[in-house]
Amino acid sequence: MADVPQATIRNDDRLDDSEMVLAVRDGDTTAFRGLVEKYQGRVYSMLYGMLRNREDARDVTQDAFVKAFHRLDSFRLESSFYTWLYRIAMNLAIDLVRKRKRRQTTSFEEDIATRDGDGEIAAAHSEDGPNKVLQRKRLYKRIMDAVETLPEDQKQAILLRELEGLSYKEISEIMGIPEGTVMSRLFYARKKLQKLLAGERD
Repeated sequence: MADVPQATIRNDDRLDDSEMVLAVRDGDTTAFRGLVEKYQGRVYSMLYGMLRNREDARDVTQDAFVKAFHRLDSFRLESSFYTWLYRIAMNLAIDLVRKRKRRQTTSFEEDIATRDGDGEIAAAHSEDGPNKVLQRKRLYKRIMDAVETLPEDQKQAILLRELEGLSYKEISEIMGIPEGTVMSRLFYARKKLQKLLAGERD
């Protein structure tokens, strides 16, 4: 299966998105399907990283697109639809997390680099022996368990940066905070992760 494309926003991406948004606003609701197909995998992957539960991630992904569709008139065409959508999805995920009394502990599968078109995390296509695969899976679980312990704001920033590969500017737009704050949250998140993965105590 093909890897999900890098989350870099190009000028032609923005133009294509704006054209689809304008088409929907003009009454062609089927044009919104193009935006769904383009971004559902990325949104799902980000939400899965936050929620660590497939069903919750699927539900929130769907809710995010529904909410974006109904709020499309408020979208500013000079902005990036991608970051606008991500912000909606992240806010919905935060709301869900706040409603939970206890967070479920369902772990990620081993590899975030290979995903299918729906954003499903697939097994790595590797020729490594079973021992290396097991070691990698254990290491990845340790990393994600450590990420789970981060404060919510740091967790969001580290997932958007490391899982999605977004720039500081893009994360700033999604989270609604200055780029300097993004850098600060990433600094403290990485510092804490290094301690946890080194077996040190806070």
